[in-house]
Amino acid sequence: METRHAYDEWASTYDSDRNRTRDLDEVVTREILGELHFKSILEIGCGTGKNTLLFAQIGEQVKALDFSEEMIAQARRKSSAHNVEFIVADITQRWPVDDASIDLISCNLVLEHIEDLSHIFAQAARVLTNNGQFFISELHPFRQYQGTVATFIWEDESIKIPAFVHHISDFLNAAVANGLVLAQLNEWWHSEDEGKPPRLVTFMFAKSK
Repeated sequence: METRHAYDEWASTYDSDRNRTRDLDEVVTREILGELHFKSILEIGCGTGKNTLLFAQIGEQVKALDFSEEMIAQARRKSSAHNVEFIVADITQRWPVDDASIDLISCNLVLEHIEDLSHIFAQAARVLTNNGQFFISELHPFRQYQGTVATFIWEDESIKIPAFVHHISDFLNAAVANGLVLAQLNEWWHSEDEGKPPRLVTFMFAKSK
């Protein structure tokens, strides 16, 4: 199933399905960003808005992008925040955001579905202000090496969403090539992951002047 169609179909049950990766991402994002404040935030791949509520609290203005109209519809139903603008957009194209206008970009559980990281980092560098930050939270490649991919049930069938493996070095090299500097890298386990490889990897990059 094509990725956009898959997320459209998953949208109605995404929040209620058991998903340890999704739940850990929400916890980790709040832990890292919850005490910070930003004038402008760009959320890449907002999905059903599980992190958008946080961004509305810590950001003065939030643009939340996703390519799935059904996911965006779910997010809109949750949010009454006046400072959030939801936009249907394909992040493999030029982002609908002005140059040097964003203080924080957050990209959560999205890049496994994107083949070309260089485009993502180039767009991030374009829209970030000087000293702006780019936060990424992704399924750890160690999990991908074991065959883990985003999966949901549709019409009693288990649907695996197409994914690309990106090594840690791929993220770091794409950042360097676009003038972004690594400020922080962390690995994360769910409470049920004892004895297993890390479930998530997070990066914080900063745009150098």
